[in-house]
Amino acid sequence: MHEIADFAEQLAREAGDLIKHEREHNPLRTDYKDQTELVTHADLMADKLITDAIRERYPDHRILSEESRPDKSQAADLDSPLWIIDPIDGTVNYAYGQHQVAVSIAYAEGGHVQVGVVHAPFVGETFRAVRGEGATLNGRSIQHSGATKPRDSLFATGFPYTKDKLAPLIKRLEVMIHHCRDLRRVGSAALDICWVACGRLDAYYESVSPWDFAAGRLIALEAGASAGHFTEVPGGKPADLWGQDLLISAPGIYDELRSLLKSAS
Repeated sequence: MHEIADFAEQLAREAGDLIKHEREHNPLRTDYKDQTELVTHADLMADKLITDAIRERYPDHRILSEESRPDKSQAADLDSPLWIIDPIDGTVNYAYGQHQVAVSIAYAEGGHVQVGVVHAPFVGETFRAVRGEGATLNGRSIQHSGATKPRDSLFATGFPYTKDKLAPLIKRLEVMIHHCRDLRRVGSAALDICWVACGRLDAYYESVSPWDFAAGRLIALEAGASAGHFTEVPGGKPADLWGQDLLISAPGIYDELRSLLKSAS
């Protein structure tokens, strides 16, 4: 796993250098997936860099990447190793010149994520974890905030590109706003989760795709945070890769936040 973690970090850093160079030195070229979701030429370039390198080194491994015509059903196939890639998490931030952008790479076996790397190239931060060995930020050990009261807690969430099903999300947000200190909208799920891991946030909840959270979730768990769901995970689905109604927080507030979100659902 250390060899895989080192390889994942190397790829994340190389992809980070690429997307940083593209934004700083070349005109930004954009398009839309499914008529709503922004994608840039740098997303595609970083995706190719990462996936080509994995295929060359581990030809028998599968890859689930946001920019490679992803088939989410792969996350339920537990028979062979799986890499879960988001070449740019926070594409809208990237397109607007903001710094909260990350390359996210996770490696899973048997439906369980074993390695997670989240690299934020514009701020020079690399979060990393190997299952059972703790989590680090730029090589230094990290831990959750230790929050014990929702009222004193800072939380993050996000919203989907399509806005036709916002009503239940607004209901959850209203409940959280009334019971917590405040909300932060970072714009990158991977960084939201890593910020819970290092104590910059106390909690995060959202429904996202595997590539958005797989690496960050392991990093948060290895930093001592609690991670789960406020609705039931369907039978036969690996919880490590199920992104519907995800909740990650400091352990001292997890149960209460889960109850709040469940009641609002």
